[in-house]
Amino acid sequence: MQTLIQQLINGLSLGSIYALLALGYTMVYGIIKLINFAHGDIYMLGAFWGYYVINYWHFNFIFALLSAMLVRAVSGVIIEYLAYRPLRHSPRIAALITAIGVSYFLENGMSYLYGSSTRSFPQIIKQVNYHIGGVQISNIQILILVTACLLMILLQLIIKRTKMGRAMRAVSVDSDAAELVGININRTISFTFALGSSMAGAAGVLIELYYNSIDPLMGMTPGIKAFVAAVVGGIGSVPGASLGGFLIGLLETGVQAIGLSAYKDAAVYLVLIIILLILPSGIFGKNTKEKV
Repeated sequence: MQTLIQQLINGLSLGSIYALLALGYTMVYGIIKLINFAHGDIYMLGAFWGYYVINYWHFNFIFALLSAMLVRAVSGVIIEYLAYRPLRHSPRIAALITAIGVSYFLENGMSYLYGSSTRSFPQIIKQVNYHIGGVQISNIQILILVTACLLMILLQLIIKRTKMGRAMRAVSVDSDAAELVGININRTISFTFALGSSMAGAAGVLIELYYNSIDPLMGMTPGIKAFVAAVVGGIGSVPGASLGGFLIGLLETGVQAIGLSAYKDAAVYLVLIIILLILPSGIFGKNTKEKV
């Protein structure tokens, strides 16, 4: 029982990071029906930003997190403006290929500038382990889980309670009708990219605390797992992305707990296949018919 609770704690802290990252995928898809494969690399850039502002500018954790969110929000808007907006009325396959191209550009650009070697993340918070009834939980795990949950709650409030959030929901339902009632489509889509990219920037800083390391290719595997989380929860659904992230985190730590660490990635992809076969719209997704 203690082992089960321990893995539950580990899975929730890791899953909260996947959930933050999955939110960007699901929001962009909900607005413009695009799988933004460059989103995982935005997360990698957020991690690098956190590394440098802490290591060289001596920011504390809060300022590193907030600055990573702000800078990555701006980069998300720039990518949308330069790479995706010109293709908005093109076939979806063109935007999808462009997203893959942007992903490779960011990965290889960072590898060229900074090398592909792994760096140790500076220890800005001294780890303290608490033992409760034979279960160990660290202050780092608590910080990651609480920070991620607060950001997810804040995101939900923005979507549900603000004027721009209402515009996002309107555009996701019918962009043409939203434009007819005076909603600025370009501004709404840019805001969506900014919001999703800021969550990815925060996830990048949090993952550094979790693994205590960073490298230019770190966006690939977590990015794909976050995409799987979005699909499992129901891509286009914000609560679904959050739930999917936690489920993937729990699955990964559970597979490691039974001694199959080498197969943790395979287990995630197996779940993706099963979900697509049994529940293709995801847990919170809606079955919709599309005329072609």
